[in-house]
Amino acid sequence: MTILNKKLTLNNGVEIPQIALGTWQVSTADAVHSTAFALKNGYRHIDGAHGYGNSKGIRAGIAASKVKREEIFITTKVRGESKTYTAVMSDFYDELKDLGTDSIDLVLVHCPTPWRFFSRDDKRPNFYLENLEVWRALSELYENGLIRAIGVSNFNVADLENLLANTDIKPVVNQILFHIGYTQSDIVEYCQANNILIEAYSSLGTGSLLGNADIQAIADKYDKTIPQICYRYPVQKGHIILPKSVHEKYILANTQLDFEISEEDMIALDQLSI
Repeated sequence: MTILNKKLTLNNGVEIPQIALGTWQVSTADAVHSTAFALKNGYRHIDGAHGYGNSKGIRAGIAASKVKREEIFITTKVRGESKTYTAVMSDFYDELKDLGTDSIDLVLVHCPTPWRFFSRDDKRPNFYLENLEVWRALSELYENGLIRAIGVSNFNVADLENLLANTDIKPVVNQILFHIGYTQSDIVEYCQANNILIEAYSSLGTGSLLGNADIQAIADKYDKTIPQICYRYPVQKGHIILPKSVHEKYILANTQLDFEISEEDMIALDQLSI
């Protein structure tokens, strides 16, 4: 079994492929080719968002791939700015139309605040009441069978506590910034204690890790590239990864992760300060 066949089980029993093609900052035109190429080469999970504005390209890529819809796990997100029941419903039905599907596998709250207020500082404004309305809308869609699972993105511990204390449906995932040198251990530990999977985005540190000499030394040891070490690291911790590329070479390389980083080297990577 390769990484492309590996699935994890969400807390509601739904299986999710551990690796997804990321589509952040991908144009609609590029989304067509990258989605089609990825699916033709074994990917079965596509991660998108209403805010990315490229869902029509993902739809066309899925069609071009000839892979059956029921074999593909589609994730999307409602906008961070959408903090009312009505706005969430609008985002969802826009995505349903643009993706050309009858249901979506996983829908996330893209941000706990409107983006202009977002910070990883716990002192930022909270939108606890608004997020309960957002969750009410997603829960209704989930209970009506239009979504197979619902989750969050960029939520800190307090944001998660708000949902768990005041709603009946637990998030299945929290998609967060997570990479070597920045692992947000407090959020990860809380999610793991509550059976919420981590989806790690920006595993390359938005490119900042590509020239790191310490990671390069470990990559050389395994005859791998820095990106492959950076993607293998969260996979080995049991997280879902979202490697993004529009280049065929890298779309393939990002899945060549069927190797094991030693415990000693994982500890070394844990201890890097970047």
